[in-house]
Amino acid sequence: MTARSWLYVPGHRDDRIGRALDSAADAVVIDLEDAVPVGAKDRALANALDTLRAAPPDREIWLRLNAVGSEWLEHELRALAAAGCAPAGVRLPKAEYPESVSATADRLACDVHAIIESAAGLLAAPQIARCHPRVTGIALGEADLAADMRTEPSGLAWARGWIVAAARAAGLSSPIQSVWTAVDDREGLAATSRAGRAMGFFGRSVIHPNQIDIVNQAFTPSPEEQIRARRIVDCAAAAIAAGESAVLDENGRFIDPAVVANARIVLDRADATAARGVKA
Repeated sequence: MTARSWLYVPGHRDDRIGRALDSAADAVVIDLEDAVPVGAKDRALANALDTLRAAPPDREIWLRLNAVGSEWLEHELRALAAAGCAPAGVRLPKAEYPESVSATADRLACDVHAIIESAAGLLAAPQIARCHPRVTGIALGEADLAADMRTEPSGLAWARGWIVAAARAAGLSSPIQSVWTAVDDREGLAATSRAGRAMGFFGRSVIHPNQIDIVNQAFTPSPEEQIRARRIVDCAAAAIAAGESAVLDENGRFIDPAVVANARIVLDRADATAARGVKA
């Protein structure tokens, strides 16, 4: 998973969908759930299907479906099965039980990201992450989770670490960081995005186009990071050629296979970003 910015757009606002597709977001998530009034659910689904049919094949479009057990999710699953087109993936909110997530994934022909938004879902995250081959990601919905846990968002640091561990233990991609709701606080978005990357997240959901460039930059390895990673990989290659598995670099820093693995991740992400043909 190499998308850095995941721009949510309300599905019933076809004017905003067009602007979202033209934005610099790596992925666009058409929201059929919380951002859509009950009376506009059918219009949102119709707009989403029209977008999937007309969008360029290289534009990464996801749908946030409605919650498991809702009447709207059943309608969405039937419509997707009959539509003859599929999104790059779906985000499945209110994921709490592996069995229900797996049953939903069985009816889809695309990747599924399970969104954990309750204490029950948090405890079941390791099982949800492994429940179906189409579940390729798990993530937190922090606003709902904080309400259910009766805590402040600042009290969810342990939950963030838990979701990173659950994802990686299941062999999934690094999870996508939850949204920053203070749209005007660009410094806060930048700081928390950098902290999220350091914690093990890669990429972030955004709710306004003004947040895209900050998130893209936070999750793009800087030129300095790339240079440092390349030196580590090259130094390790020279050590292997000399029959060593660990070595000190020119600055006296210890380089072993774990350090090299992290350096390769930096280079792989930089290459993936360059392949998208976009800039931070």
